[in-house]
Amino acid sequence: MKKVGLMILMLVIGVTVGVRISGRLSPVQGQSKPGTGFAAVPGLEGGQDLTGAYDVVKNWPKDVSTLPGNEKWTYGAGESVFAESPNRIYALYRGELPKMAPPKAMLLPEAGPSISYPVAGFWRDATVASLPGTGGTDEDTREWLTSWEGKSPDLGIKGPPYRELDRDAKWENCLVVYDGAGNILETWKQWDKLFRRPHSVYISPYDPDKNVWVVDDNMDVIYKFTHDGEKLLQTIGTPEIPGEDGNHFNRPTYLDWLPDGTFFVSDGYTGTRVAKFDKNGKFLMQWGTKGGPRRGGNEPVETRPGYFSNVHGIAVDLKSRHVFVNDRNNHRIQVFDENGKYLYEWKINTEPSSLHLLYIGSGNTIWTFDRTTNKMVEYDLQGHLLYTWGSMGPYPGFLWGVHGVSVDTDGNLYVAEVDSGRIQKFTPRPGANPEFLLAKPVKTVWK
Repeated sequence: MKKVGLMILMLVIGVTVGVRISGRLSPVQGQSKPGTGFAAVPGLEGGQDLTGAYDVVKNWPKDVSTLPGNEKWTYGAGESVFAESPNRIYALYRGELPKMAPPKAMLLPEAGPSISYPVAGFWRDATVASLPGTGGTDEDTREWLTSWEGKSPDLGIKGPPYRELDRDAKWENCLVVYDGAGNILETWKQWDKLFRRPHSVYISPYDPDKNVWVVDDNMDVIYKFTHDGEKLLQTIGTPEIPGEDGNHFNRPTYLDWLPDGTFFVSDGYTGTRVAKFDKNGKFLMQWGTKGGPRRGGNEPVETRPGYFSNVHGIAVDLKSRHVFVNDRNNHRIQVFDENGKYLYEWKINTEPSSLHLLYIGSGNTIWTFDRTTNKMVEYDLQGHLLYTWGSMGPYPGFLWGVHGVSVDTDGNLYVAEVDSGRIQKFTPRPGANPEFLLAKPVKTVWK
């Protein structure tokens, strides 16, 4: 009897420890038998979980060069993606870049010994090749508003203009709509003139009219369009005038909603707050204090609760109504109640981390992307690491600067990549552990 009691006690302790470590109420996930490890597909031989629990859909979507008259152009930086359904997907880009074949490998002796280009397939960073006012090489400043054509003091380039519109970049097709096969259904070119750096796109799951929301961080506004894109219904914020009150933003980034339509804005790159609005866009409240330093700045770092430096990502857990905020430059996620009361936080231990986004959806875990490691990362809601996948590269299935994610009702995953300048689609792998998939979206009020 003593032996049986001891065995039961050891079993209870083992399960308890397992829960604390993994954050899950079950044994090690992914193992069909001892020794199979944490593979997304249990027992898979020879795999590396490069794409996690997903398979990549190659050559998705159709390139914008397939549009008549646009044969010489391709997508600029991929900012955001939102799947209204498996057959209607919205994507945001920073305009277009020239469609070019990768250059042949070459030595660069004028730069130094043993230097060659391209390296590991990398030859064009779509983020650096952005348009005036869209962030350029320093997304924490507005220098590129006046220093694009003909001015490049940081690169020391002499002679003709460094970049010219309609030669080196084109500000068109910032918002594109695809079907499930990647065919281009619509381009909202009629609104290109409104955008300077469209940062994220959404439809509120609690809006029966399925209006389309676009956050533009360099315009300091949130636009609300009709579902068909025919009409601009509302502009929240004051275009091109930064601030931190009910009528102004300071480079806002992302949104998320509560079931009553209340929404929260991460504000933002140079703002240091979370702003809360009702379903009609009426300002309710805000919280947050400057936590510094800005990138390249010399201010001391302030990391007390409620202090922010680059508020770049926000997600709401519908069960607890807690608001998760990515305090990017302070390398942490802070958690608040819906009225801004600080609850707890966790630090990102990778040095230096640079999280881009937060996603919970209908799930019980939170996903993010770390631009430093170029991995998709899953935590439980207390910050315990559950799973990671991804490897940096420009090839299909690899990741390079994931800036936006969305999941459709079939469980397909879409990622928008600023550095590679693309949207990728992933489908759940047959036999994959469902706990390693991003949760499906919140159930909507519309079909």
